[in-house]
Amino acid sequence: MIIEIPGRETLDIQHIIFDYNGTIALDGKVIDGVTDKIQQLAGLVDFHVVTADTYGTAEKELLGVACKVINLANSPHFKSKTVYLASLGAEHTLSVGNGFNDKELLKQSRIGVALIQDEGLCIDTLIAADIVCKSVMDVFAYIEKPNRLKATLRV
Repeated sequence: MIIEIPGRETLDIQHIIFDYNGTIALDGKVIDGVTDKIQQLAGLVDFHVVTADTYGTAEKELLGVACKVINLANSPHFKSKTVYLASLGAEHTLSVGNGFNDKELLKQSRIGVALIQDEGLCIDTLIAADIVCKSVMDVFAYIEKPNRLKATLRV
């Protein structure tokens, strides 16, 4: 997904990393509409869910969905969200989260999006983000309607 931002550089977003709980799920259950949007938009970017999986439900909830799930509690290769980000290439990644453990992920990603949804948002993560949204559906809209992202980031 190539997006030219007036007065700034051109973005080449190839990956989207989502946190799980508080971002695409609430209390361990995927938020309505999220899996449909991932399936619909999977040809435009690669979706990744990187989680500590507080409720132990992420892999089951996302079974058959067009995204790669990295459970940090079980991963032999990735012990943090930022290590996984580095493996993808931070310069080509938009990351989304709400918790304290998402702060560095958002800060190091090309675009970091903090979400204020039902679970709340850690203030440190808010400060590390480039953009704040009120719903994960707003993030999917950035893919469907890139001019929204352009309008938010332009100089």
